Amino acid sequence: MTSELLDQALVEEATRKSGLVWVRAPGAPARPLWHVWHEGAACVVGDGPGEQPLTGLTDGATAEVTVRGKDKGGRLVTWTARVVEAAPGSEVWQAAVAELRGKRLNATDGEAMPARWARECRVLRLEPTGELTPLPDGSLAEPPPPSPATTREAAPAALPRLLLKRRRRR
Repeated sequence: MTSELLDQALVEEATRKSGLVWVRAPGAPARPLWHVWHEGAACVVGDGPGEQPLTGLTDGATAEVTVRGKDKGGRLVTWTARVVEAAPGSEVWQAAVAELRGKRLNATDGEAMPARWARECRVLRLEPTGELTPLPDGSLAEPPPPSPATTREAAPAALPRLLLKRRRRR
């Protein structure tokens, strides 16, 4: 029982402190989503003009949520979530939107934002199921795609001295 409580505390604390989570719906690639932890779930808003895409996240489905650490950005915990869509205007929706509104950066419509979200967006709650995914041994990094771009060459050794001389003369 204590292991379950510790897992639940880890999910809540890590997700609450992280402003960005990686969410992977079945059959879709993982996407970074900004969120707010509210009443036991990560709440996200999106799928509207100018908002983050919530591709593959449907009401009643499950998703895999990976939380990164704030200090170095490394993976802390991966947990399974049940996706619950809040109906616009419901108590759950209003509580989630009140929290999300305070964390939304670069909003162009300010006070009209909740009305726009009700018309054009979806508000989802990602509720932990209590199931944790073990962290992988490898990095899971994808190799970069082929490209004609090249790495620039090293700067000449004398360049720092030349730049410092110009500053001294002024």
